[in-house]
Amino acid sequence: MADNDRERRSRTAGGVLVAATVAAGLMAGTFYVFACAVMPALARSDDRVYVAVMRDVNEVIENPVFLLGFMGALVLAGLAGWQSRRVPGRWWVLAGATAYALAFLVTVAGNVPLNDALARPGDPAALRERFEDPWVAWNTVRAVLSTVATGCLAAGLLVRGRGRHGSANR
Repeated sequence: MADNDRERRSRTAGGVLVAATVAAGLMAGTFYVFACAVMPALARSDDRVYVAVMRDVNEVIENPVFLLGFMGALVLAGLAGWQSRRVPGRWWVLAGATAYALAFLVTVAGNVPLNDALARPGDPAALRERFEDPWVAWNTVRAVLSTVATGCLAAGLLVRGRGRHGSANR
């Protein structure tokens, strides 16, 4: 009975780790697209268009699907870190959870306040001047951290899988 319970908990923990890895990867991809395509394309536009489009993006991105990935990655990575505390690969999982938590904090403390400031009325040139460079820099930081998180969580999955298969063959 104890072995069945342990096996069920292990499968659940593995599923949480897979979900955390996927969610962190989705967020890394989102931030990567902003870094490689959205922001460089907007950089070509005039101030009025730049501000209008970023305001629209900031409004529409606050949707259940985005928030599920953004918040879900944080919760799932933290839970995966807790569940992995006694299994092979735990340091990878804990590193991934920490990296994603840092990406989350960068977003909340860096990007969101800039988005809020951009939403206020004002001269488009002045708004853009205060927004563009810091927002792009913070986005790069969160893209790197989310990518590191995804890689670490994936490494945790690999080590965990090897550990499970290795112990099954003994």
